[in-house]
Amino acid sequence: MFRSQVIVLLLCCVVIVSACRTPTPTRILTRPAPTIAPSTDVPDPSPTPYQTRLPNTIAFAVYGDAVEREAYQKLVEVFEAKNPDTRVELDIIPNQFAYREKIAGDFSVGDPPDVVLLNNRRYGFYGLRNMLAPLGPYLEKSTVLSESDFFSQALEPFRVRGQLMCIPQTASPLVVYYNKEFFDIAKVSYPRADWTWDDFLKTAQQLSHDTNGDGKNDVFGLGTEGDLLRLSPFIWQNDAEIFDNLKRPTRFTFDSPAVKEALQWVVDLQNKHRVVPSPDDEIIESFESRFMNGTIAMFINQRRGVGLYRDNTEFDWDIAPLPRHKTQANVLQAEAYCLPLASGKKDRAWKLIEFASSAEGQTILAQSGRIMPTLRAVAESEAFLQSGDVPKNSRVFIDELAHARSFPVLIQWPQIEEIAGEEIERAFHGYDKLENVLPKAMDRTEVLFKR
Repeated sequence: MFRSQVIVLLLCCVVIVSACRTPTPTRILTRPAPTIAPSTDVPDPSPTPYQTRLPNTIAFAVYGDAVEREAYQKLVEVFEAKNPDTRVELDIIPNQFAYREKIAGDFSVGDPPDVVLLNNRRYGFYGLRNMLAPLGPYLEKSTVLSESDFFSQALEPFRVRGQLMCIPQTASPLVVYYNKEFFDIAKVSYPRADWTWDDFLKTAQQLSHDTNGDGKNDVFGLGTEGDLLRLSPFIWQNDAEIFDNLKRPTRFTFDSPAVKEALQWVVDLQNKHRVVPSPDDEIIESFESRFMNGTIAMFINQRRGVGLYRDNTEFDWDIAPLPRHKTQANVLQAEAYCLPLASGKKDRAWKLIEFASSAEGQTILAQSGRIMPTLRAVAESEAFLQSGDVPKNSRVFIDELAHARSFPVLIQWPQIEEIAGEEIERAFHGYDKLENVLPKAMDRTEVLFKR
């Protein structure tokens, strides 16, 4: 259990410095040798182009930390045992930003891996430019999988012009992770399944404290980013839309009164109510690190945080759904296995995708705690729910997925989202007023929507 005495002292306004615990850094692991045996961590100084590898070898590119690497290696080992005529070279990049740059470079020179993992918010660049082989026809012929096996919310973002382009591996909504010991000591009730915006704010206020008497909170009820991904559910919950057209958007609707109202409520969490750390506080230590160290009571994140928090926290924690308002809504974070059109080994690559997407394959990855399975059967199984471990309430992910929406599939969406986030975060962090940044976000993204 986490040092509850530390929390008592924090809540009693005594300065604590030594209680912080820094998460264990992940080693940098790059392109292991194409063998089943454990590889060394020494990069290949002159990697062979993917498409000139031996005919029976396929390249499989993903990103992830050491725990995910172990899960992917097990996935590959089981696949190779079942398919002895095929070898898989697992190319795992520790950092998702480095991974995106590397994959973009591979595609640009016409040498992508045979199977790649792409995010639903970023694959439009490839899917809309005919860089991927549609997987719908493969799925229709499969004797292992069918569309009805998957959550529909996971499949829909990966359709382009009516074609299913990729097979979703994970599809997670956002949830509220919370430190139960904070709640217990402050005598605050745990979040209910039907809690509201008012409940959420009141809870965050009850758990925020000034410990050194300078008039500023340094123990906070909530940690969350001010980006578009995390703010979008609150817009939808206020019965508002983010775009002028859901299928073919041409602009943001940030000039809508309902959108402004929702965003102002979120911005006020930091600037008015002070229940979220300031940008200066975040520079010193990230929100996620603060949650793991026990100086933030609640943190909004997707499923991927489960494995990290299990390994790096010493307190009891659980998850709750996002609070609701006029309606219930969430946002989807999904990743899928995709087959580059340039691959010369499509049938072998599909066999890997099919196995990785099967109940057996998803179970292997689900046991790592990192993914929200896209197969209903696996999501309902003990492999995912893991009743003997935290969080006890993993079913919240399944319930929230039913209300999750996704952003549009656009070639320019990553740039659009980044620009909108830059402007909104200026208001969220108190650098400018919301009424000033929203028109700028619309103006700066207008040309990108038109492309």
